[in-house]
Order: sequence, then structure tokens, then C-alpha cells
Amino acid sequence: MATLLENWRNLAYGNGLDDKQREQLWTGYFTIEKGIYEQILSNPAEVVTGTVKELADKYQTEVLIMTGFLDGINESLKGYENPIETMDENTQVKIEIDPEKLYYNMVEAKAEWLYNLPQWDSILTEEKRKELYKQQKASGTVRKAKKIFPNDPCPCGSGKKYKKCCGKNA
Repeated sequence: MATLLENWRNLAYGNGLDDKQREQLWTGYFTIEKGIYEQILSNPAEVVTGTVKELADKYQTEVLIMTGFLDGINESLKGYENPIETMDENTQVKIEIDPEKLYYNMVEAKAEWLYNLPQWDSILTEEKRKELYKQQKASGTVRKAKKIFPNDPCPCGSGKKYKKCCGKNA
């Protein structure tokens, strides 16, 4: 039998839906996701616990949508992760957010509708949000290494020219 996570991923990413159906699924999901985040960010210190089914009921959604949400937030929690891979609707889960991790991950996911929620104003300063935003954007930037020319000093620190040292085998 497939796990909840496999069922969610098959539905959301699988081939069972045509483009229009998949678009409807994701549009609906993002609306529900935004609503859950609005509630969580309104009380960021609250630790939300319960079974997957109880949390789905609490946030007025289906178990599969809650599974997708828990999968999405799992790397933004304080010092632990929920057993996403193996959980079923009766598995006890906990949502205790690490605000900085969560904000960073929302930027990474390019989820403007989440990292621009007004609830962030009372959680992280504007400066902190800018810093996290820049940090995340810089993490994806590939900087070209400085080119070493044959007559440059060798970067190994030997004092020899690169061509006579480490550059011999290059």
C-alpha cells in the first residue's frame, strides 16, 4: 500500500492529471497553504501537535493536502523533522517553526505569496528579512574561480610559478 506521501506526490507530480487538472490542484493547494501559514505565522511561537488527520481537520483541509503541507514545511522546523516518508493519518506530528529557516526556504521556493505575508512584519525585522533574502539568493550564485595563469605564483604557497609547480600536470 502506498504511503500518504507517495499518494500526495503521485497526485501532485504524477501523470494521472492533465495540465488543466494539475493547475487546478496546485492553485487550490497554494490557497490552502497560504491560509495555514497565515494562521501559523499569527502565533509563531505556538507548537502545533496532533495526528495528520487532526491537523487536516484543524486547518479545514484534506489529509492529502495536509501531507503536502507537512512535506513542504518539514525542513523549516526547529531541530527535528516529522516522519514524512512513513506517516499515515494517525501519525503524531508537530509543527514548531524556525522563523528564519522558514523565511529562507520560502524565498528559495520562490513563494512570494508566502514570504510577503504581512504576518512576517511582527516576526522578523525588515533588515533580517532582507539579509535572509540576500543570503538565499547568493547561495544559488555560482562565482567563477579566479583564473590562474602559468606565470602566476602557485596557489599552493610554494613560491614557485604555477607552470613549474602544480600546473605541471594541468
